[in-house]
Amino acid sequence: MNEKIKNKLKIAILVRRFITSGGSERYAVEVARRLRDKGHIIDLYARKIDKELSEGMNIYQVSNRFTFSSVLNLFSFAVDTARILSQKEYDVIHSHERGYHQNVSTIHTFSYRGSTQRYSFLRKIDQVYLSPRSRLHLWLERRQMDTPWLAAVSDIVKEDTRKYYPRSNDISVIRPGVDTDWFHHSWVAEHRDKIRQEEAIQSGEVVVLFVGSEFHRKGLDYLIPAIGPGMRLLVVGEGEREGHYRRLAGKYGIADKVAFRGLSNNVRRYFAAADIVVLPSISDAFGMSILEGMACGHPVVTSSRAGVSALIEEGVNGFSFGDPSDLSGILRRLSDPGLRRLLGTQARKTAEKHTWETAAEKYEKLYYEAAGKKRFIF
Repeated sequence: MNEKIKNKLKIAILVRRFITSGGSERYAVEVARRLRDKGHIIDLYARKIDKELSEGMNIYQVSNRFTFSSVLNLFSFAVDTARILSQKEYDVIHSHERGYHQNVSTIHTFSYRGSTQRYSFLRKIDQVYLSPRSRLHLWLERRQMDTPWLAAVSDIVKEDTRKYYPRSNDISVIRPGVDTDWFHHSWVAEHRDKIRQEEAIQSGEVVVLFVGSEFHRKGLDYLIPAIGPGMRLLVVGEGEREGHYRRLAGKYGIADKVAFRGLSNNVRRYFAAADIVVLPSISDAFGMSILEGMACGHPVVTSSRAGVSALIEEGVNGFSFGDPSDLSGILRRLSDPGLRRLLGTQARKTAEKHTWETAAEKYEKLYYEAAGKKRFIF
């Protein structure tokens, strides 16, 4: 490996939105900023860019075309960045999108091909084989999976990728991290009483926190019926059919115990109010709110179908479940404040091993390997 590769790398980062409002976008932001802080040169290719977050990076604005179609918008981003990058030289081109001009690609979601396997034969004909949109999506995904170096955000995403896109070389797992200085148990302890008072939480009430959008996929249908006596549920995020979930809470007689707080620019305040953080996802590539809850020193509960469940040591730092009917029993167990303190302490220790700095170090190591054996797909 030459001296240039050992030290400073020239890196192109491709992501349509360099902002922190989405999971994959936030992942790209946090890793890129820490690589910049390590002294690497970061050239950012994006359509929407938060100028404050991208300070110290070279910005290349990519035109935002075909906004009426998500797949055409993605395709045009791939085409436009490939055209621009073909005229430039980089040690590493790292894409967070489905594209075809990169040598490192992060897989943030389960495969589109895998999702179509659940279709009936007739639905496959209609929505896959005869659908230009699906065929274009699959084409882009195939090109992404041909990238020389792949990084999946969780073990279950890696397994999904290898199942539907067999390849001889390995796929790294580089999980999302957490800012353990921002999400910190001491800040939670300092602000807990004030925030709980502002939220009209009664003394002794056990507060269950759910953070996420796409309420159905994140398992809110399972969580509301599991809220028992002496518990209160805070729902933070913007999901579909909020009226349905309000009615569901009413059906179970807990309408006054479920509060919908919508999107928040200060989600940390809700972690301060919480006693338990729960994400009972039906399907989830990772689940950052669980790791954030751990950093705050809370016991956590998640579905085994969420990628973050790989961090759970059963009964040590939290619980995971396969059957949603187990959720109410787990929450009853966690009504014990002594058990919550014990698990919360271990949860914090787990979070300290999974910071954004750790993720950036893993990417730096992967970049050195990729730069030393530079290959790109076209």
